[in-house]
Amino acid sequence: MTRFLSVISVREAVRIITSISSSQKTETVPLSDAVGRVLAEDIRSDIDIPGFDRSTVDGYAVYASDTIGSSESIPSMLTLSGRIAMGEDRKVTLQRGSCMYIPTGGALPYGAEAVAMIEYCEELGDQILIHRPVSIGENRISKGEDFGSDRSAVKAGTVITSRVMGVLAACGCNTVPVSSRPRIGIISTGNELVQAHEKPKGGEIRDVNTWLCSGFVSEEGCIPIVYGIVPDDRSSLTEALDEAVSSCDAVLLSGGSSKGERDMCADIIASRGEILVHGIAISPGKPTIVGTVRGKPVIGLPGHPASAYIILLILVRELLKRMTGNSSPEKNLHLPLMIPVKSIQGREDYVRGVFDGKYIVPVLGKSGLTNTLLQSDGVIKIPGSVEGYEAGEIVEVIPW
Repeated sequence: MTRFLSVISVREAVRIITSISSSQKTETVPLSDAVGRVLAEDIRSDIDIPGFDRSTVDGYAVYASDTIGSSESIPSMLTLSGRIAMGEDRKVTLQRGSCMYIPTGGALPYGAEAVAMIEYCEELGDQILIHRPVSIGENRISKGEDFGSDRSAVKAGTVITSRVMGVLAACGCNTVPVSSRPRIGIISTGNELVQAHEKPKGGEIRDVNTWLCSGFVSEEGCIPIVYGIVPDDRSSLTEALDEAVSSCDAVLLSGGSSKGERDMCADIIASRGEILVHGIAISPGKPTIVGTVRGKPVIGLPGHPASAYIILLILVRELLKRMTGNSSPEKNLHLPLMIPVKSIQGREDYVRGVFDGKYIVPVLGKSGLTNTLLQSDGVIKIPGSVEGYEAGEIVEVIPW
């Protein structure tokens, strides 16, 4: 096997990996279990919200024209014609020249155009002095203005947060249609690996990638299925891969994907299915493998955790978002660079950086150090079309 089949761009790698995503499946869960899941269908409220014209402040329901010219020295004087209690549905019509007391959230009487805040009003018996004019629509919400039964309240592909759960409850959802959580197999390879609870000896190292991948997969709304450490042995790795493919929707292999001539992982994937990508113009993470076995995505990650995490962030996330139906936009930042940073044209570089409150500061130490994943706030994206950036230039930052 050649060292690399063909090094392709990150854009092309993303296109390929999303094209092999399995079809999205759905299920219905109780609202109480929906947090963190991805909404599978648009949700409409079963009623208009609010179901009536309501006040947003404590004050007096008025006609806006009755308050024109109101001031501290020359207030408008309106007759208090009644009081509306919270939760009361009084089907009354407000008369011109009069007003009605109303609490925050109360249902406005028919005809009321606005609410004068109580802070700018003065009550004298059955007369109310208005010391500030209000405009039409001020301090009020119209029926259906929040959510209408004729339009979507929450779109499919939305990740359900506590805020979204509140909206779903308001819309009358006791159960929620969500995307099923894909099962992602995780296999770490290497004769040098030992379990996290073991103390390494000699040239041994603890297995980091299993937990790095497992945590990432969980954060992306999927279910990690851990197959543990597999030695650099063809039959053992083949057996583990077959088992993972048979019970998972996709598989992540970490280690064994270096550019050495003895690339056993790539060879096994090719023998069981098809290699689609072997080498990406990205740093770190160039020797990444993308393939399919029995029609399911199999991703060969670099062995070093820092490199593996970049591929998880840039490539695998796109696959998992497609598999879960997550359409939430990325929240990338654009910040000025503190110091110059170099890059090789034709290769997309991702440099870890620290935000100091104004600038993004590149972490230019040894890229192989795992501690930089914690001692940084994200990565600076340097496109393949440029040869780096000068200090002060605005760069794109992908936050952790």
